[in-house]
Amino acid sequence: MNEMPLTPRPTIASVNLDHLTHNLELIRQCANGSKVMAIVKANAYGHGLVPVVQHLVKLGVEQVGVAFLEEGITLRRAGLKLPILVLGGILHSQIHHFLDFDLELTVSSIAKLRQVEAVAATKQKQAVIHLKVDTGMERIGVHSYSAKPFIEAALQTQHCTLKGIYSHLACADDPSSPMTMEQIARFEQTLSYFDQIGAPMPLRHLANSGGILHFPESHYDFIRPGIILYGIYPDPASRRILDLKPLLTLTSKVVYFKVVQPNCPISYGATWRSDHMIRVVTVPIGYGDGYRRALSNRGSVLIRGKRYPIVGRVCMDQFMVNIEWDSAYNGDEIVLVGKQGNASVTVEEMAEWADTIPYEILTGFNNRLPRIYLENDQIIPELS
Repeated sequence: MNEMPLTPRPTIASVNLDHLTHNLELIRQCANGSKVMAIVKANAYGHGLVPVVQHLVKLGVEQVGVAFLEEGITLRRAGLKLPILVLGGILHSQIHHFLDFDLELTVSSIAKLRQVEAVAATKQKQAVIHLKVDTGMERIGVHSYSAKPFIEAALQTQHCTLKGIYSHLACADDPSSPMTMEQIARFEQTLSYFDQIGAPMPLRHLANSGGILHFPESHYDFIRPGIILYGIYPDPASRRILDLKPLLTLTSKVVYFKVVQPNCPISYGATWRSDHMIRVVTVPIGYGDGYRRALSNRGSVLIRGKRYPIVGRVCMDQFMVNIEWDSAYNGDEIVLVGKQGNASVTVEEMAEWADTIPYEILTGFNNRLPRIYLENDQIIPELS
């Protein structure tokens, strides 16, 4: 029996790689000559790890940063050769995998350093390391005020190549926060130990997206753009100094239309009802895809260029939209993120509705969502 060809799911995340090119060009222009370490953790902020990095390689990005060992291995298995720094904390049992896959390690304490040195010696390899200094996050890393012995220990190793030293800014998204300059001062104090010891300075990196936008003092040798690569500002307080273009458009289609009588509750928990007759359409996406349940009775979508509200609770796989007495038909396009006509829905808006941040919205879109990749307004079949 010949099988009928599969009709794909109507909900699609479209990723515009031309916008990635545009955003990177703007970031480089304000980088004061610093090289770029593109941050692609969390599935490239929900945009698709391997396709995004493949495009960044074409654009000449010098290095990428990921959060976990597995993300680095995924890139290596995809054939990508550029330097990859894993930014997160490591376990002793993971170290040999870093060496096998030629991944750069974040070393965050003298104890971790000794573990890396021992494993590298056993394997007769050189581990490429970046020292993590805590200047104010209290997450991982040696405190800046006790970093000198840490640096000395790293310089004395035989099987570790000290490539970089870095920290992370906690409040740079807000240009008015005084904490960023305090962190930069602590980082500078840490760097002064190299002169005291008489040792060469490794590559220095500190600036995240907020640092790139607001604090040129933090740029150093590498900058680490994250969310601004994807066309989203990190915080409502961030200065809109770059003409960023969002990469992601999320669309679906109407799969059901019905008339709902007055006082009939909609969806789980019966949290919403109308006092008059309305038309309701169903959208085939839900929190199982990362479309957050917190958007229940708060979010909105675009149909035929007009904004309509979500009514009732967002389900795992579907939600409902009130179009009052307007018209919509099965198969009509629905825009959940992006533009339709003169109207738009942004990731920042969704974050406000859900009482969260744009990072959580983007990284929440999981791999159940089909993705297509566009360049020059054409779908790239080998990536989609």
